[in-house]
Amino acid sequence: MGEAIGQILSYGVAVALSAFPIIGVVLMLATPRARSNGPALLLGWALGLALVGTIVLLVSGGAGPSEQGEPAGWVSALDLALGVLLLWVAVREWRGRPRGDQDATLPKWMRTVDSFTPVKALAVGTALSAVNPKNLLLSIAAASAIARTDASAGAQAAALAVYVVLGSLGPGTPLVLYFALKERSQHILDGLKVWMERNNTVIMAVICLLFAAKLMGDAISDLSS
Repeated sequence: MGEAIGQILSYGVAVALSAFPIIGVVLMLATPRARSNGPALLLGWALGLALVGTIVLLVSGGAGPSEQGEPAGWVSALDLALGVLLLWVAVREWRGRPRGDQDATLPKWMRTVDSFTPVKALAVGTALSAVNPKNLLLSIAAASAIARTDASAGAQAAALAVYVVLGSLGPGTPLVLYFALKERSQHILDGLKVWMERNNTVIMAVICLLFAAKLMGDAISDLSS
């Protein structure tokens, strides 16, 4: 279990730094349905991470290391493909970063959070983690890393649960501040929102580039051995 959990710690932190779910929660906490919509978006986010990870683990059942300790060939090929895709995402994020005094471009759904119901907030949270390209790729890579260990099914499930918890710390932090500090949290949350809006693309570009290099390097090393 320790090996499986160790494989996903960095992925969990990377996903937790995703700006859009954090900004989305902050925006919803300023609406009349804050107490229901904020937790609903966080729940949807966690469900999306768990869904993608579970599917990958089920599909890749038996993909643990061979008797020689090498990962299955298709697992290395998947890592290479994920690395290339993450490199593409990194380039796209970097090229789309705000320059000078330019405002960051935010999704259209963020302008309509006042009208959200808990069900819609849940759906948006799920889409952000399970459909958004960079989060989807990181979740697939994390689950693939778990699958390639020789841990038992229970240990792999526990590692996936740790990944979901870590990945939910980002959007979960504004909720904790809101319920703990109430009105006093507004200034902190506003500052967090502005900072994430401004730095989201650069953060994601660096994260995707680092993981692209790691995955591609590991895959090339495995396939050439």
